[in-house]
Amino acid sequence: MDAATPGRGWLLRLVITFAFAQSAVSMARPAVSYRALALGADERAVGVITAVYALLPLLVAVPLGRRTDHGRCAPLLVVGVALITGGCALSGAAGSLPEMAAWSGVMGLGHLCFVIGAQSIVARRSAPDERDRNFGHFTIGASLGQLVGPAAAGLVVSGHDGATAATSATALLVSAALAALSYGSLWRLEHGPAPAGAGRAARRSRTQPAAPPPSVRGILRTRGVAAGIFMSLAVLSATDILTAYLPVIGEARGVTPATVGLLLSLRAAATVACRLVMTPVIRLIGRTALMAGSCALAGLLCAGLTLPAPVWAMAVMLAALGFCLGAGQPLSMSTVVQAAPEAARSTALALRLTGNRLGQVAAPATAGLLAGMAGTAAPFAMLGVLLLVSAATAARPRSRQPGPPHPKRTGDDPEDTPEPPLPAPGDGTRATR
Repeated sequence: MDAATPGRGWLLRLVITFAFAQSAVSMARPAVSYRALALGADERAVGVITAVYALLPLLVAVPLGRRTDHGRCAPLLVVGVALITGGCALSGAAGSLPEMAAWSGVMGLGHLCFVIGAQSIVARRSAPDERDRNFGHFTIGASLGQLVGPAAAGLVVSGHDGATAATSATALLVSAALAALSYGSLWRLEHGPAPAGAGRAARRSRTQPAAPPPSVRGILRTRGVAAGIFMSLAVLSATDILTAYLPVIGEARGVTPATVGLLLSLRAAATVACRLVMTPVIRLIGRTALMAGSCALAGLLCAGLTLPAPVWAMAVMLAALGFCLGAGQPLSMSTVVQAAPEAARSTALALRLTGNRLGQVAAPATAGLLAGMAGTAAPFAMLGVLLLVSAATAARPRSRQPGPPHPKRTGDDPEDTPEPPLPAPGDGTRATR
């Protein structure tokens, strides 16, 4: 089998692992809120507990990325699943709000460890022309988890009226069991033939002195990295705010909660569909056009949700919106990997996750402020502006390319440029590769 296209059984196992881990987190997060309310929390306390999940990982994201750049990735997956499992189980057993906040932070830290390790494995094991496809398939695991987790939480927590303290604890224990199931597919994810370009990188590392790792500022100033991070932040913010505020719009328009749930599931299913067909779409229109076009159309659709519309029209808009949002996360991963220096790709992915966490804190807070001042339509208008700016940013790196055309490449990665053959030692003839 060609080293540039190794078998993808590892990717399937990684998707399965991610689906279990993401299902656990997506089930636990609403269950944590119900558990906190049962322990006497008010809206402010729930907000603090939710923020700890996103804020604590900000302190360790970049150091974890640095460590992964110079070591193995798989141990981070093992540690991440352990922290998710422990955070979920201990949240179910917690008897006070400070304990809930602490274990919510542990859960967030575990999710961060897992995602940094998993994304780094995909980056290392994918040839340059396979990254978009492999990252797209990898993120299907997240979409499946986001589809299954909240629905499972709702079924378990609402099983007995007036007993949310017990049912929310049960939901957290079930989510811990889901996370533990991830261990069933955590094997041989980091072994196998190296993709194209790895041999050249290894030769360079043996013949050149080790250079100091690029600074965070230097990574962020690399053209394409900041655009990928901002696109990821915008798309994730749109998903989070849509999930939080569509029920509010539904209530104002007389749409039942069950219908709102179906609309959100339709959005998630469309996201999965997008990631399944992303590779042929890239071949058809190009990755830059897909990045910019999907963000621009998503921005217009978010703004369209503010208009009065029947349920069937909302369903059409949400299906189209889910499809557009499906391209943003995997393409932002491959964009950051391709743009970042080779020795700092895991750090760049960690910076992308840091941007995501900042967005998860800042975007809902801003949306809540705007909704309080201008009504429930304001958050969707804000998302429209954010996504349109992201579309312009995504298109800009390719539009500024002065100078002569670049030599033909197989992929979008500089390492994919053909390299002259090496002479065999001793006789001046060419080596056979």
